Amino acid sequence: MDVQLPEEARLWQARARQFADEELLPWEVEAELNDGCVPAAIRSRHKQLAREIGLSAMDVPRAWGGLELPVLTQAVVWEQLGRITNALAWCFSEPQRWMFDACTQAQIERYVLPLMRGERQECYAITESGPGSDVDAIQATARRSADDYLLDGEKWYVTSANFADYFIFQARLADGPAAGQHALFFVDKDTPGIELVRSPRFSHSYAAHHCEYRFTAVPVPADNRIGAEGDGMAYTHSWFRHERLMIAARCCGAAARLIEEAGTFARNRTVGGEPLSAYQAIQFMLADSVTELWAARLVTFEAAAAHDRGEDVKSLHTRCSVAKLYASEMANRVADRVVQIFGGRGYMRENVAERFYRELRVDRIWEGSSEIQRLIIANRLLKRGLDAM
Repeated sequence: MDVQLPEEARLWQARARQFADEELLPWEVEAELNDGCVPAAIRSRHKQLAREIGLSAMDVPRAWGGLELPVLTQAVVWEQLGRITNALAWCFSEPQRWMFDACTQAQIERYVLPLMRGERQECYAITESGPGSDVDAIQATARRSADDYLLDGEKWYVTSANFADYFIFQARLADGPAAGQHALFFVDKDTPGIELVRSPRFSHSYAAHHCEYRFTAVPVPADNRIGAEGDGMAYTHSWFRHERLMIAARCCGAAARLIEEAGTFARNRTVGGEPLSAYQAIQFMLADSVTELWAARLVTFEAAAAHDRGEDVKSLHTRCSVAKLYASEMANRVADRVVQIFGGRGYMRENVAERFYRELRVDRIWEGSSEIQRLIIANRLLKRGLDAM
């Protein structure tokens, strides 16, 4: 399956594929059987190699020492990293371009550039137990107090918080001219008033936990506010666009790996004197999987290319929702078929199909559930028409 890509994207595709297959893939089973963890020396090696390759600088502007890769190239990279289970590809922090527009120079130097250099790690404290995917309905508050803000609220699913040393915290402003609107804040993890409530276990085996935190009158300097009061939701939308698009890319990578593994198994597994691949039932499952992957890749890469063309931001928001919706649901269907092709083997944790069967399910939930994506798509259609999507 070949999609015409610029030469730069092809070079990065090969680079990411080599890193994924040679460095990360051999540690998948080890991680699965050890709560997502690999030996500390291996994790350090992965982090160092990711930085040396340039993965942590992909979206950073050149003016700040980054690579400023086209969004299409970044999607191509994340597709290859998506081939790997157990979140082993989450071995680097990734500063996003919006941060350099939103943050002050002091914030960039203290919080953002250290991500690129591997010196710090962030986590996003946005989701809450009640609103879930409806970010606009969050209840966490930021109340002005002299030169500080006092943050209150409980945040769920704070991914990678066990590795992070600061939060990007979203709150609703409790007072002032922008009362009721949203703001984002950098919050150092050792600030008084922050309590780890629990770190629940999930279906997947990731070293990165999805923790619950309670913030009680947490003092944060006004200088730690990201952008102006009321700008928080716009920056969150920028973050969502990037994350949703790269989730779609990772789902394409996962589906490709599953199809490859299933095809190899079907050719080599003999049933009734014939290779499993000779049976139409197996061929049809593989054919459906390939067809859906092809469609998902085209949708995802086109959405990425639209960013590089500078198309209307509302259209980009919809395109990212289309890509995430289709690619995440496609990958889940592929995983289900591939488990069936492997039979009993596909239900073993040491099998890639079993791991992806569990891991891919969350891609239909986080960074906006499939239902939220459908609402975004339908809203755009009804307001602007099909040609404007």
